[in-house]
Amino acid sequence: MPTPELISPRSPRVTAARRLARRAFRSKERLFIAEGPQAVREAVAHRGPGGEPTLVELFTTVEAAERYADIVDAARAAGARVHYASDAVLAEVSQTVTPQGLVGVCRFLDSPFEEILAARPKLVAVLAHVRDPGNAGTVLRCADAAGADAVVLTDASVDLYNPKSVRASVGSHFHLPVAVGVPVEEAVRGLREAGVRVLAADGAGQDDLDDELDAGTMGGPTAWIFGNEAWGLPEETRALADAVVRVPIHGKAESLNLATAAAVCLYASARAQRAGSAR
Repeated sequence: MPTPELISPRSPRVTAARRLARRAFRSKERLFIAEGPQAVREAVAHRGPGGEPTLVELFTTVEAAERYADIVDAARAAGARVHYASDAVLAEVSQTVTPQGLVGVCRFLDSPFEEILAARPKLVAVLAHVRDPGNAGTVLRCADAAGADAVVLTDASVDLYNPKSVRASVGSHFHLPVAVGVPVEEAVRGLREAGVRVLAADGAGQDDLDDELDAGTMGGPTAWIFGNEAWGLPEETRALADAVVRVPIHGKAESLNLATAAAVCLYASARAQRAGSAR
């Protein structure tokens, strides 16, 4: 049984990893933290544009290395540096209250917006003014589950690599192209020029999602703009869209939270597109 090689939280390797909790250091190093077996497994399998491995370093306790031997072996085979660490060290580099014993250091993986457009996407989620990292990660996960082709985070939204966002996506960061820092006007213009219909999701929208589905208008390439958790989309952003669509509330609930509304909208588009392609 191996023994921990990293036992001091003040080790240079530990200090470097711990700094990635701060956005300035993530941006400088172009590295971020992925925690837990699911996220690390996906990071091991992911490759950058030139085929370079996304996972560059893995911190693991001895117990976790035995429990997830397949992940640790795959990380080592992919060229990642594997460090056996004490529980105290894992607690330092982890961003969770109860670490799961695996913490990966990964290269940035966002895609240029131009590449997303060149791929002629059929379903895109645009996060405009989304400030809560947990919500951003959950919407990314919803987009992944619905089969979206890409996600766009505007320059007014939270950092894609915020640890809470990475945890909330549960590995979906590694599954689909994500562009970051795109001004919302540029995002809408580019998507429209690529033949994508742009819909703004807003609880006060004039158009009803059910009516859109009944009218058969959602079978083509579609991008959904999702806004801030508390105050939705500003008027100038709604004005950019081809339509402002609300999810109907058939019961007595006041509203839906951002992630739930995003899931409903994205799955509605995905189903309409599948139905259209089957005809």
